[in-house]
Amino acid sequence: METTRQAKISRLIQKELSEILRQQTAKTHGILVSVSAVRTSPDLSIAKAYLSIFPSDKSQEIIENITRNAKTIRYELAQKVRFQLRKTPELSFFLDDSLDYIDNIDKLLNN
Repeated sequence: METTRQAKISRLIQKELSEILRQQTAKTHGILVSVSAVRTSPDLSIAKAYLSIFPSDKSQEIIENITRNAKTIRYELAQKVRFQLRKTPELSFFLDDSLDYIDNIDKLLNN
């Protein structure tokens, strides 16, 4: 069960992460990265970010690139939330493949 504080911090991190990733991917034309969900641990030390990437054929490559740059992204996040959070949580990124799953279900239903 997620507490109210966890939910508020998750929304704050999701909003700021999506802005950071939007700025970074603006240089790469044709790739869209959105933060679909953020889950924080009860002690607020770890945040798991679930990313939805379009086009999905490059998703694994982009996730690996974002994971390699996690420390830089965490630093940028810390600069943006320094007045709201005392300590910025460790970030881990995961691929949110729910859109691919929905697309697969639609294809199966149409056949």
